[in-house]
Amino acid sequence: MRGAASACFRDDDAVTINAEHARLRNRATYASVAVSVTLIALKFTAWLATGSVALLSSLIDSLLDVVAATVNLFAVRQALEPADREHRFGHGKAEPLAALGQSAFLAGGALLLVFEAISRAISPAAITHANLGIVVMVASLIIDGALVLYQRYVVAKTKSLAIGADELHFRSDLVVNTAVLVALILDRLIDAPILDPLLGGAIGLWIIISSIGLFRLSLSQLMDRELPDEDRARIREIAEAAREVTAVHDLKTRAAGPTAFIQLHLEMDGAMDLRRAHEIADGVEAQLRDAYPHAEIIIHQDPAGLEELHQTFPPHVRAN
Repeated sequence: MRGAASACFRDDDAVTINAEHARLRNRATYASVAVSVTLIALKFTAWLATGSVALLSSLIDSLLDVVAATVNLFAVRQALEPADREHRFGHGKAEPLAALGQSAFLAGGALLLVFEAISRAISPAAITHANLGIVVMVASLIIDGALVLYQRYVVAKTKSLAIGADELHFRSDLVVNTAVLVALILDRLIDAPILDPLLGGAIGLWIIISSIGLFRLSLSQLMDRELPDEDRARIREIAEAAREVTAVHDLKTRAAGPTAFIQLHLEMDGAMDLRRAHEIADGVEAQLRDAYPHAEIIIHQDPAGLEELHQTFPPHVRAN
């Protein structure tokens, strides 16, 4: 009876945690959209006044952010939908799919920025109303910094890939805005119009590099890449530490957004009765769920020493 009560408490706690995580992720997406719209208004006004390519780079970055944040808003809502008849594994892949789209937005906008920077480098033009641009960039740094701190808190709590991708965008904004601020200050101190397009182009290249990293991370989840080696080793250690478990094989893992999927086979004494084998498997599952609260876990029990065909991989691929 005590075990049943404990299981109920764990289920209730899990529901409470999941609900809190859902609220955090939703708030983070709304905050992202609000910040992006505010920054676009500020930077667009400043760009019209200054004509700075560096400031244009920051404006384009913010335009991309608002598109990405809007995509995130729908992706996070979709990912939070529970499993249904047509999606028995849930909707978690909506998050890496959204992150993949964000990487494309980032790379496309950055390429346009690089072309504009090249054009302005060929025909440099002086920046006007640099003081207004400086004030706007300082305000942008403060707003971006506050949002990044909040997003990092949400990612640490929820492990959301979509919010993590958004946090990467706004973290890149901090670098971009700092660079733009430096460009505007240098323009006040040094009469060198070529610095503005050069810095704007460098920012565009940096955004492209960042988008490639985001693309690779998203693709890993969409292609069902295994969890990191340290996680797989930890899973094995937990399973093999259980009493009466003689071996573990056919460990398979993947992730979809914040949800991990773990499958493995436990080898136990073939003379053990089914009820006892089930109890041992339940105990291993409970320990794995303590270590990975958002995991879906499937455990199969095998008699020890049973000859079976196991999937094998070439040496350069991580084996089970």
